[in-house]
Amino acid sequence: MQGPQSPWDEIVPGLWMGGHYWTDPAGELQPVVVGSEFDLVVSLYSRAGHGPEAGVEELVAEVPDGPLTSDQLGAVQQVALAAARAVGEGRTTLVRCHSGYNRSGLVVAQALVHLGQEAEEAIRLVQRQRSPWALNNDTFRDYLRSGLEIARLLTGLHG
Repeated sequence: MQGPQSPWDEIVPGLWMGGHYWTDPAGELQPVVVGSEFDLVVSLYSRAGHGPEAGVEELVAEVPDGPLTSDQLGAVQQVALAAARAVGEGRTTLVRCHSGYNRSGLVVAQALVHLGQEAEEAIRLVQRQRSPWALNNDTFRDYLRSGLEIARLLTGLHG
């Protein structure tokens, strides 16, 4: 799998997807530091020194890049809805995780569903605009296809 070639990419107007690291043209891993470029930053992975600047709204919902618990799926639903609302209000929004592929892809795709897209189209759009490697997590694509609420209910049965 190839590392991301840019710090972040615009998926639809106002909705950006990225990570904490990207790979420069020389193949070196570089940190991504968010300043005040966005009105809202949704972080699914966070590390000190990566921003955003003080005064920029940030929602943090750290989740793993693997099967999620019912509570973690609930957190994903909340931040995806917040991202969709922000975009609907004309606020520039960045959703980020470690590399900007899976966790951020799950939230961005779910935000796109909230904005009226079908899950399959949302998945394709994320992969086309960010990277073919985005949303390569089969479980996350299954969550989107079944619907996060259904996935959350089914996951809750096992917990």
